[in-house]
Amino acid sequence: MIRVLSGASRAAVFAAQPTPARGVASGHLHSSYDVAVVGAGIVGLATARELILRHPSLSFVLLEKEKELSVHQSGHNSGVIHSGIYYTPGSLKARLCVRGSTLAYEYCEKKGLPYKKCGKLIVALEQEEVPRLKALYERGLQNNVRDLSMVDAKGIREREPYCRGIMALDSPYTGIVDWRLVALTYGKDFEEAGGTVVTDFEVNDISAVSESPAGGTEGLRHPIAIRDEKGGEVRCRYVLTCGGLHSDRLSQISGCSSEPRIVPFRGDYLVLKPEKHYLVKGNIYPVPDPRFPFLGVHFTPRMDGSVWLGPNAVLAFKREGYKVYDFNLRDFGDALSFRGLQKLVLKNMRYGLGEMYRGVFVNAQVKILQKYIPELSPSDVLRGPAGVRAQALDRDGNLVDDFVFDGGVGDVGSRVLHVRNAPSPAATSSLAIGEMIADEVANRFSL
Repeated sequence: MIRVLSGASRAAVFAAQPTPARGVASGHLHSSYDVAVVGAGIVGLATARELILRHPSLSFVLLEKEKELSVHQSGHNSGVIHSGIYYTPGSLKARLCVRGSTLAYEYCEKKGLPYKKCGKLIVALEQEEVPRLKALYERGLQNNVRDLSMVDAKGIREREPYCRGIMALDSPYTGIVDWRLVALTYGKDFEEAGGTVVTDFEVNDISAVSESPAGGTEGLRHPIAIRDEKGGEVRCRYVLTCGGLHSDRLSQISGCSSEPRIVPFRGDYLVLKPEKHYLVKGNIYPVPDPRFPFLGVHFTPRMDGSVWLGPNAVLAFKREGYKVYDFNLRDFGDALSFRGLQKLVLKNMRYGLGEMYRGVFVNAQVKILQKYIPELSPSDVLRGPAGVRAQALDRDGNLVDDFVFDGGVGDVGSRVLHVRNAPSPAATSSLAIGEMIADEVANRFSL
């Protein structure tokens, strides 16, 4: 199933993104709201949208440090609509992904956003992978993933003529979409419902106040002040932060624990040359290896017609460092000094060195990809874009693979909720995550 927008229609959707409030840079923003949401990635946007639709009588503001919305993880991802195969049956991640994918397709249909159900094959190359593949199949059935089936080598070739494997799990319900386009549409919904969007507002303080702004009388009604370095200030009754790559730092601003810590991992993609796009029809994924912390390289078609290959996973030297040489001393120092990362590196030294090697030498990455599509050659690919994943780690070096909520301390604690970790696949699950967080906000703040 495919829904396509013309170039003009798609441009119109992008042009219709929320119009942010101005005046922040000059330090003259002094406004009061019932609820402030910090962070305009896809999770923050989906949650702000859900909150304002549920509570239309309340006033909401969405604060974003960049000049545009959804420019980091939400705008630097593979664009896959996942179906929920990988996750432990009964887990929150499984439930949210399965519901989220259904809601995502329904939302795209309702809004006329382009998507494509191009399917996914999880391919076993060796006999030793088959038991893990069958276990994934059983897990997907328990998670109520739609239309799953096991196929043999012939079935693989029928779906992906150039792909080779001995068995595969076929998930035709998996699709692709431009998640930034979806996120911007969430923002448009939020604004149309009466929400205020403020960009270029990098939060550096969240604290309780007892006095009203000059000339104001609402001190007791709006006891929380959110400030930025430019002198901007927003007063509110309650705060929700969805900070992604900076979620741990936003939490610490209000006195919360420094853990789990966000450690940025960059994923570098290769892209298939246009004349070789015929080699790939849908998503082609490896069977996950439980010995390694990340999934491994895969083939991903994109809504613009391109095909991405990868990614690898290497430590980023900057939390928003999409280029190899991007560097931030604070980000790099925070990561290297964290005991959790040190333990993760020691446990996965060989794997990590392999990822770094493949990131430098394209031929090494192509060699792995050739196991799935033998016709692929190094001359068929180019270096492509990169994304940075906000990976939450505990101090023992374990990947935090579940949602983490946290509140502030003291007078702030009862009025602040931090989303410390919204693990992958957060984009697919975004509408379902928005529902869950809105429930949590309502329970904590008695909205």
